[in-house]
Amino acid sequence: MTRRDALKASAAAALVPVTAHAAPASAGRLKQSVARWCYAKIPIDDLCRAAADLGITGMDLVAPEDWPVLRKYGITPCMVQGAGTFNDGWNNKANHEKLEEQARTSIVRAADAKVPNVITLFGARRGMSDQEGIDNCITGLNRVKKFAEDHGVTLCIELLNSKVDHKDYQGDHTSFGVAVVKAVDSPRVKLLYDAYHMQIMEGDLIRTIRDNIQYIAHFHVAGVPGRHEIDDTQEVQWRTVAKAIADLNFPGYIAQEFVPTRDPLTSLKQAVDLLTV
Repeated sequence: MTRRDALKASAAAALVPVTAHAAPASAGRLKQSVARWCYAKIPIDDLCRAAADLGITGMDLVAPEDWPVLRKYGITPCMVQGAGTFNDGWNNKANHEKLEEQARTSIVRAADAKVPNVITLFGARRGMSDQEGIDNCITGLNRVKKFAEDHGVTLCIELLNSKVDHKDYQGDHTSFGVAVVKAVDSPRVKLLYDAYHMQIMEGDLIRTIRDNIQYIAHFHVAGVPGRHEIDDTQEVQWRTVAKAIADLNFPGYIAQEFVPTRDPLTSLKQAVDLLTV
């Protein structure tokens, strides 16, 4: 299963009520999550059991029919499908009506299940200037921010790289996303800061995170280059980044979103240990 497949499955699945159970112990000062799509070959029960044993308290991009399984192990579905695609996002006014409908449906579903965040996307540039894209995103997100506020669910707009993985994606720099979130000015419209993608586009992760932490609701991490294990084969000192985030008293989740190249659960344990600060 690819990330795209996971997003489609999550968007299409029906609402299933969930009941919370006792949570596993936290892994250090940060609440850690894991992206389901990276471990799609592992049955959901087995993945949840292993994640709980590691102190993971969240899971990203899980279809609603699996939310009750997560709750059984004390794991929160903490980032789920919201609205839009990598190509068709808020930067195009022609998408706004459809995205508003998708966002409202996703927000209600998340609120009913006590899910904190839904993901949404900026969209492809298609020759558009940054200022036009920013203005269009502000206009579109203003249509749904009050609805998100009233339901206590955060719309998280994801920053992605346009150099390697998502050609022509417009929200490919932190400054673009921050300009949108600042102008929308809602505690329920924030950024999903994917540190893998932003390392590729701009680097300077710790300074950028410190300067903009108030606009960030959720983090993703993966090794650069390659999107594999966050170990010493990669160029980022992930433990140092994690310490910087923890020192800011960040209350959200930081999600492991790498594709393992070795035994998946061994790699996941090593990654969780690395971010346990």
